[in-house]
Amino acid sequence: MTVDVKQIGERVAQESALLNRVRAEIGKAIIGQEYLIDRLLLALLCNNHVLIEGVPGLAKTLTVTTLARAIQCAFHRIQFTPDLLPADLIGTLIYDPKNGGFVTKKGPIFANVILADEINRAPAKVQSALLEAMQERQVTIGDTSHKLEEPFLVLATQNPIEQEGTYPLPEAQVDRFMFKLVVTYPTKDEERKILQRMARSAPKIDIDPVLDPTSISRLRELSDEIYMDAKLEDYIVNLVEATRNPEAYGMKISDLIRYGASPRATIFLAMAARAHALLQGRGYVTPQDVKSISLDVLRHRVILTYEAEAEEKTAEDVVGQILDTVDVP
Repeated sequence: MTVDVKQIGERVAQESALLNRVRAEIGKAIIGQEYLIDRLLLALLCNNHVLIEGVPGLAKTLTVTTLARAIQCAFHRIQFTPDLLPADLIGTLIYDPKNGGFVTKKGPIFANVILADEINRAPAKVQSALLEAMQERQVTIGDTSHKLEEPFLVLATQNPIEQEGTYPLPEAQVDRFMFKLVVTYPTKDEERKILQRMARSAPKIDIDPVLDPTSISRLRELSDEIYMDAKLEDYIVNLVEATRNPEAYGMKISDLIRYGASPRATIFLAMAARAHALLQGRGYVTPQDVKSISLDVLRHRVILTYEAEAEEKTAEDVVGQILDTVDVP
């Protein structure tokens, strides 16, 4: 099948203006954090979930809520706590004395954008219920499964500092997140602008909705059509293979890696690279698109050994070495 890259490029040029409008609307409330905003838009285009890690006060929650306002979708924020129950998340069956039967009371998971705040504070049963929603796009209440409406996006936050009262997320659940983002402090100039705009008792910022579920679906279809050359497909496969068999690529770091990335990483790298090209206004993928999103896709999928921890090596260090070593087409 031949791909008309020129035709795809023309469609991308038309639709990228819509994405730029979303960025502009979010920018009314969020100063800086372009990296976070772009990755959230990539996840939206790829129909996948994001884990956001950063210290308190970096506008993680505000960015997610602003995104939800800009895309005209139902939004629920769920505060994860140690006493949270699965029923608090997905809902439960309630006895109706009028008809002598049970009726379904749906929980806050039934929305398009879910902010799972401090996700690592909830126990295993809650994580299990969330995992079904993330992977199967459905929840089971009693004997009945309920489909979740599209788009469905889980944006979870966790605090890297305060670990008291937290539960480590299961590896299977962490792998379901397309990206793990590490949010850092703003620059000095950005912080001054934050002061000028937000240092009010009640800052009022109007966000106009730009996207609706129909336009999101259209953008996702276009993202899937972005052209990717076979050499870039090989490059993605090589990057993932290098996390499992680094010696084959001339790297002596096997003693640092306990488990390499799963095939889901290969899929997510390809999807995210296409979406990144669309976000940049191109109808084709470049090697830089792949490199730009590789760290966010791989950092939580490369599991290190105790030796690596003893040497104070991080997953970012290992992934960075792989990106520097594997040949770029």
